[in-house]
Amino acid sequence: METGQRVTSVDNVPADTTFLFTVRDAESGEDDEAVLTRLDEEVTGWINRCMHFQHIRLDKGSGAPKRNGELVCANHGALFEGDTGRCTHGPCEGAYLNPVEIEVADGVVYLTDDDYEFVREGGIETDPTDLSSKSNIEF
Repeated sequence: METGQRVTSVDNVPADTTFLFTVRDAESGEDDEAVLTRLDEEVTGWINRCMHFQHIRLDKGSGAPKRNGELVCANHGALFEGDTGRCTHGPCEGAYLNPVEIEVADGVVYLTDDDYEFVREGGIETDPTDLSSKSNIEF
């Protein structure tokens, strides 16, 4: 494949969870996280954000939970179809995950989305000394 950036092999995308990687937004230059999910032999890519509260990550670094092929937001219980990104249950029902265009060729997943550049496997690297609150609780 000549038009995409190699992300990983299909074998590295688990069937029961997600594969996390970092992308750079071509317009803003800022890093964001994306996930790959697999249903049988189909692989799809999504920005790693719940559509209810978009600061909430579906995959927090150890794989997003899946149930019957759907991604589960562990914070709110929202369910997203793995192949379409549509929320089928939860506070954002009817909303869609933001897609990341990918292609699979010869058992390899390539990022083909002109809006993003592949940075690395894994999530955004954070400063371990940053103790700012990530709570959803408002006072």
